[in-house]
Amino acid sequence: MEKSRKRFKQNGGKLTKQDFIAGLDIGTSKVATVVGARKEDGSIDIIGTGIAPSSGLRKGMIVDLEETITAISESVEQAERVSGIAIDSVYASVGGSHIDSQNSKGVIAVSRADGEICEEDISRVIEAAHAVSMPTNREVIHTIPRIYTVDGQENIKDPIGMTGIRLEVDAHVISVSSPCIKNITKCIYQAGLNINEIIFSGLASSSLLLNKQQKEIGVVLADIGWATTTIAVFEEGDIMHSAVIPIGSMHITNDIAIGLKTSVETAEIIKLRYGAGSVEDIKKDEKIDLAKIDKNENQKIEKSYLAEIVEERLKEIFELIQEELKKIKREGNLPAGIILTGGGSKMPDIDKAAKKYLEIPASIGKIQEEISGLVDRVEDPVYSCSAGLIVWAAKGSVENFSKTSFSAKDLGGKIKDFFKNFSS
Repeated sequence: MEKSRKRFKQNGGKLTKQDFIAGLDIGTSKVATVVGARKEDGSIDIIGTGIAPSSGLRKGMIVDLEETITAISESVEQAERVSGIAIDSVYASVGGSHIDSQNSKGVIAVSRADGEICEEDISRVIEAAHAVSMPTNREVIHTIPRIYTVDGQENIKDPIGMTGIRLEVDAHVISVSSPCIKNITKCIYQAGLNINEIIFSGLASSSLLLNKQQKEIGVVLADIGWATTTIAVFEEGDIMHSAVIPIGSMHITNDIAIGLKTSVETAEIIKLRYGAGSVEDIKKDEKIDLAKIDKNENQKIEKSYLAEIVEERLKEIFELIQEELKKIKREGNLPAGIILTGGGSKMPDIDKAAKKYLEIPASIGKIQEEISGLVDRVEDPVYSCSAGLIVWAAKGSVENFSKTSFSAKDLGGKIKDFFKNFSS
């Protein structure tokens, strides 16, 4: 810690321990950690990164506690070595096929006799929206206010200071599997870390990759991970829909391995190096010599055949995204289009496939926030979520959610107490 503080002091900074933020993204194939420093001008300096392979999760659900704890520890230790600081608490992401979301409405009577709406009223109405009917094995981690209504006047963004009798809120509620969130939390604590907050991975990535204009006019962020694809749709500045599709880049790799009768390791290299997202741009008779990738291979395959394998799976992914957009009547109707991130977005021409099947603009996600330091590292899509957690924390969840939100920060305390009692 002292080493890091001295370095910033020489640069004219005055950082305290509270100015350092660590983001921890626990994915199916890897655990990524990013450490950032919040500077006086509001910008973020990325000072450390770490990544470790993991096989302890399946589609966001922990199946091996020890493997996950080890991966978390290795990733955090790498980030500590690079940054020169000791990490004792993190902002952690949660994702996977167990994520669910719904829109909810809360209604209250304004508390003050003069009818002026105050912060307490905002908290109460969001709590009313938070109280959705939920199975006993699920927990709400976010209740995100979108628009308010005061005495029938709709589309109000900030009702504080207005006068009325009846206050309503339309909110987006994101929930998770209770056993899953408890297992994730247990792994983080047993890796020797405290939890500041647990954030839905789609929200974290959006903090880094989406700008205000995109969120205002309408955009969908798609994080194509190893086993799942996470989407978050924004309009009028706030999230309006989120979902997790149980198909990811792993399925493309497996398809290639089966189609070419090669190893999964070789298939992954082929995917990232040659896996074009569209058959249309492939030249006839263009071949790939697999011996250049794996000396044990002796076949030369047509690149168009590989593209057919890849495109078929991409078509499935984007058609499932389209189904989610149809649920909210936004298919073909998002002016800012789709922004792609995650490890799967590194495949050549994947944006062309997205544009073809969704019929909206498509591009690979780029950092939209002012950051410095190890920018070249966090530009890699595998760090989108963990770096997004840094931005989320630096801005504060209050700003992210317009006014007030209920998050897994509260849940984390309950779970921590649960495991303390459980282990005692």
